[in-house]
Amino acid sequence: MTLVLGGARSGKSAQAEGLARATGRKRRYIATAQPFDAEMTARIARHKADRGPDWHLVEAPLDLCMALGQAASDEVVLLDCATLWLTNHLLAGHDLVAETARLKAALAECPASVIVVSNEVGWSIVPDNALARAFSDAQGRLNQMLAAQANRVVLVVAGLAIALK
Repeated sequence: MTLVLGGARSGKSAQAEGLARATGRKRRYIATAQPFDAEMTARIARHKADRGPDWHLVEAPLDLCMALGQAASDEVVLLDCATLWLTNHLLAGHDLVAETARLKAALAECPASVIVVSNEVGWSIVPDNALARAFSDAQGRLNQMLAAQANRVVLVVAGLAIALK
């Protein structure tokens, strides 16, 4: 597993897509975004256009375990992104500790090579409200779990990749 971390608009998705293409394997894209408004709909369309048509798209805003379980050993899976998946569960009122544990197990059992994209949110100010603090704390714990499980961790800043692990 490879974890690609970065801030918003850092170039982490493009970096992850490049890593997936470089494997030469069939590519499966697991999308966690949900188009709740026009801006997000446009963002999703832009990501699809940037990737091109040669990806098998699976939309899984909540059930990553099912989506990862469908992957084959001859594929590379790009999960983009863990941050939106976490947000979806937080806003749905789900148990984040339990969902994170389920994700950890699903990643370990996935027969495919997996690249996970996630936002690094810990370099900003401490949020001023309880929901945002809960999200920031949960995102930090999720990223730590993913980094510990990953064979490779890459940080993307201003479109430049820095190997952390």
